[in-house]
Order: sequence, then C-alpha cells, then structure tokens
Amino acid sequence: MRTATLGPAERGEALARMAEQELDILVVGAGVVGAGTALDAVTRGLTTGLVEARDWASGTSSRSSKLIHGGLRYLEMLDFTLVREALKERGLLLERLAPHLVKPVPFLYPLQYKGWERWYAGSGVALYDAMSMSSGHGRGLPLHRHLSRKRALRIAPCLKKDALVGALQYYDAQMDDARYVTTLVRTAAAYGAEVVNRARVVGFLREGERVVGARVRDVEAGGEYEIRARQVVNATGVWTDDTQGLIAERGQFHVRASKGIHLVVPKDRIHSSSGLILRTEKSVLFVIPWGRHWIVGTTDTDWDLDKAHPAASSADIDYLLEHVNSVLAVPLTRDDVQGVYAGLRPLLAGESDATSKLSREHTVAHPVPGLVVVAGGKYTTYRVMAKDAVDEAVHGLDQRVAECVTEEIRLVGAEGYRALWNARARLAERTGLHVVRVEHLLNRYGSLAEEIFGLIAGDPSLGEPLAAADDYLRAEVVYAASHEGARHLDDVLTRRTRISIETFDRGARSARECAELVAPVLGWDAEQVDKEVAHYEKRVEAERESQRQPDDLTADAARLGAPDIVLP
Repeated sequence: MRTATLGPAERGEALARMAEQELDILVVGAGVVGAGTALDAVTRGLTTGLVEARDWASGTSSRSSKLIHGGLRYLEMLDFTLVREALKERGLLLERLAPHLVKPVPFLYPLQYKGWERWYAGSGVALYDAMSMSSGHGRGLPLHRHLSRKRALRIAPCLKKDALVGALQYYDAQMDDARYVTTLVRTAAAYGAEVVNRARVVGFLREGERVVGARVRDVEAGGEYEIRARQVVNATGVWTDDTQGLIAERGQFHVRASKGIHLVVPKDRIHSSSGLILRTEKSVLFVIPWGRHWIVGTTDTDWDLDKAHPAASSADIDYLLEHVNSVLAVPLTRDDVQGVYAGLRPLLAGESDATSKLSREHTVAHPVPGLVVVAGGKYTTYRVMAKDAVDEAVHGLDQRVAECVTEEIRLVGAEGYRALWNARARLAERTGLHVVRVEHLLNRYGSLAEEIFGLIAGDPSLGEPLAAADDYLRAEVVYAASHEGARHLDDVLTRRTRISIETFDRGARSARECAELVAPVLGWDAEQVDKEVAHYEKRVEAERESQRQPDDLTADAARLGAPDIVLP
C-alpha cells in the first residue's frame, strides 16, 4: 500500500501520472459511489483514476441524513430485496469495514393508536431485525423493544404526553457522510488509485463510437489533460444526465433530483436519550443525535434548479418545524436552528410522478462502448453499486479480472482502531489531550489519529481548540489540507469539519483562523487568505438570505449570489 496522504504535492503528481499512462478504469465523480468504485477497481488489480470537479462528496454525499440504514419504510413498500441488501451492508460497515466511522444509533417510534398500530409497526420492526440477523452481519446491534408510554417518556421527556400511547425502540447506524467519503478516497489512494479533486471532465475522448478517456481541466492550476482509459465510469449522481450530454448520446435512463433539507439544533433543545422517527403524510421525519446537536429532517420535493448549491427555502424550514413540533412538548423556533443544509437525492426517473415514490434501486448501463453509467441507489448500498459498475466495466476489458474483494477491505483508520480505543486513557496521558478529545479524534480518524498526534507533538499550539468552534482542534484544520485534499476554506469548514452547520454563526467567526492555519500548507499569501475568508462570509450570507425566501425559485436566486470561489 502507498501512503494515504492527499496533500497539494500528491494531487499534482497524481494528475501528471494519469496523463502519462492509459488507465484500465477512470471514474468520474467522487461522491460515495464514485469513491467506492475507485476502491473496488484498484483492489481488483486494475490501474485506476478518480477525478472530481469540486471536492470529495461536495454534492449529495455530504448532505444526507448521515444514516446507514436498511430503510424501514421500504419494507412497507414490500421492497424486501433492497432492505435485505442494505441491512447486510450496514452490518459490514459497523463490524468490519469502518467501525471507527459507523456507529449504532437508537430510534424511538411513537405509537399514536392503541392495538393495531403496535401489532403493525411491531411486525415491521421485528422483520427488520430478523432480516438483519439473517444477513450474517446483524449481531452488532440490540434488538427492538416495545415500550409503554411511561417508559417511552422516560427515554424521551421531550414528547407531548398526548402524542403517543406507547412506542417502539430499534437501532440503526450513522456516520459523518463527507468524512466517510474522504476516508474512502484515501483508502483507494492507499491501494494505488490516482485521485484528484478540483479536476473537471469537459469532454470525452472518442475513437469512432468508443469512449477511450476524458479531457480533464485542472480547475486549480489551469490547463487541460487528456486522460486515456480502457473504460470510463460515470458516477456523477444528480449530474448523470449532464455528464452523458458530453458525448451527445441519450442515456438509457434519466436521473431526477429530489431535494431534502435538514435542520441542526443544539442538544439541549430536545430532551431525549434516543433519536426519534415520526411518520408524516408524505414520508418519515427523523430526529437524529449528532454529537452536541440534533439533525431534524428531511423533506422530499422535486428540484430542477442549480444542482451544485440546492437552497432551503423558508417554506422548507417551516415544514420541518411544524412536523417536529407536533410531538414536542417544548416547540422549536427559528431561533433554535443553528444550521441548515440541503441535498439532492439521485432518483431514477420514470417510475412515478412523486419523488418519494421513485426507486432507490440503482441501475448500471453501458450506453456506448467504453463508458459505463451507474446511478440511483442509496448511500448505505454504495459498495454494491460500485461492485456492479466495475463488473460491467470489466466486460469491456477483454481480460480476466479478479472478483470484487471490498467486502474484506477495511477503510484506512479501521485497522487497530479498537485497540487504540481501549487504550484511550493512556493515549490521553501520552499526548497531553483530554480523554474526550482523544475519543473525538479516534471516532473521526480511527488509527490515523496518530498522524494528528504527530502534528501536535511538532507544534503544541495545534492541540488547542478553535476559538469559535471548540469541538475541533487546530490540528484537524491543518490535517484537512495536508492529508485529506482540502483545497479551499469551504472544504475545511463544510466537509472536513462540520463547523458550517454546528455553530450559530455558520463558521463565519472561525473562517480567518482556519484560513491562516491552512495557508502555509496550500501556499496562500495574505491576499488569498482575505479572498477565501471574504468568499466564505459571502456564502454564509447568501445561504441565510435563501432561507428567508418563500419558495424554491427565490431561494435559488438568493443562494446563487455567492458562486464558487473557483468556477469549475
């Protein structure tokens, strides 16, 4: 294995190496599916490249509900295959592939009707547990349990007494979605994949009908590169149709975007020791534990405006507040909302007019020789999607290729994580950090936390927390740029950390401190630091303005007032 370091030097070297050789597989798009596809391909022994127009997970894969789950509501739709598949993946991630990143989380489902609802919902959750156990990877989570109203209110005193007659409690899992993708990319790089962000595909190379590579523009340094590959995989999610358009071929399917928004509120605003799942007239609503916060979401509405920066409107926020307040004894207000984020689900079009009914199944196609397209699906099943995409690409390689092995490939940071966790008190003594800080780092980096400890040993000031976001250490900001491929302030505050949604100022007060920390790593002068800070502040204000608008059109217009700092 090579180093998993993704700093500025490694980025330049990877781009140069891709341009100098013919790859077996070039993956376009570094969301969870693209990153997973790169890992799948390189661990089969294929020479692999991965390019991303913006940042790792900058689209859908950083804006999800942060859940790894089977999807209880798909049982109600009788989609047993999807649920069984997702539950197997949930177990693999928890137990083997990424125990440092994927954690169990309890949910309380309030029952509103006596008798029939407990039987109906209880049967569904019992089947959910049974399918999890039958997958062979479900023993890491407790089984569901039935609760009286009194016991449910003891767990979740935040609920109105008349909002439930009893409850069910069951377990799923959660992760930081953007951190997971970054770790996935670093794992692919460690096995030999060439990975480059801020590198936009502007066209495909053709020989007759066949796609033989892509023209890639370096958004950071300028210049275009021709990257040749025997097979190209389009894994661009909600941008699938746009990417297909570069070869002037109609795709075999279309992808529709469904917008989901989430609110982040402080932990003390909702008094509960368990997450909540509530049924709405359209879908389900989650209240998800998130460190010192709760995530409340989500909506499910059609979106055909700007894909890069989907905007949450005032109506979206009101919808979530209204529904969660229907069961809370002390209602949430706008003033309680620390952060808001909006993401787009890539749904396969043509199955139903309502986005909440569209399929979460995935599809793989080979529209022209040399080009594979993978789309649809859900975050939890990314590994299966990646396997199917590489299996399809292998058909065009005319050689024997090993079977998928990612069921056995631990993500970087997983190896040795449990031993370090058991020794966290000794780690605290050795590093001089509080044990809570050590736990925080282990649950974000796993055994790679040793690299953070090394930065702090070299410069003890990096062991201090950020002044306006004290959940994070200064070392984590430096590490984001030196090891994790962060190229701009927005990457650090929005995806390497979650400061942009976890503070009432949306990260504005941390912007300059963070910019000055990464400046030496990225070679910024004082002028570039000022530019990065100004851009970030403008972005925050544009998002706040969009969230004051009454509908999608006006919210989108307001959000577009702050374009990307470098236009890809």
